[in-house]
Amino acid sequence: MTHHIHPAAELLSANFPDEVTQISEFRGDTTVTIKPGRIREICTFLRDNPETLFKYCSVVAGIDYYPASPRFAVVYNLYSHKDHSRLTLKAFLTDDVAPVIDSVTPVWNGADWHERETFDMYGIRFQGHPNLKRILLPESWAGFPLRKEYPQRGQ
Repeated sequence: MTHHIHPAAELLSANFPDEVTQISEFRGDTTVTIKPGRIREICTFLRDNPETLFKYCSVVAGIDYYPASPRFAVVYNLYSHKDHSRLTLKAFLTDDVAPVIDSVTPVWNGADWHERETFDMYGIRFQGHPNLKRILLPESWAGFPLRKEYPQRGQ
């Protein structure tokens, strides 16, 4: 079986060498792990570069790796209509208590509700989000149900 690293991963490594920390391939899917600090700039590059044109962000999701540190990551699944390719970005967040990353809503409007759901379920804050508030649970809800320390039976 031939392993294929997406050309966009190579472009990211060339243009953001200090931001890319890992490139991995599994079953034909490429994941680029990046530092979180320039997420919006990296996503804008992937959207606008004529070689990539990732105009669609299909998913923004949180992951809780407790008890590991860094504990939280945000994953972005991107799609390019240009060549029908997919790319996953993953950013590990540096604050295990109050995780935060810039919103990519200015890059892809469709990320809006995905970021709100990730905030609601994990407590990950998205700086610059136009309306970051709970989307599934009432504002009065205590805690974040998809965090691993959250009681399985609820509160």
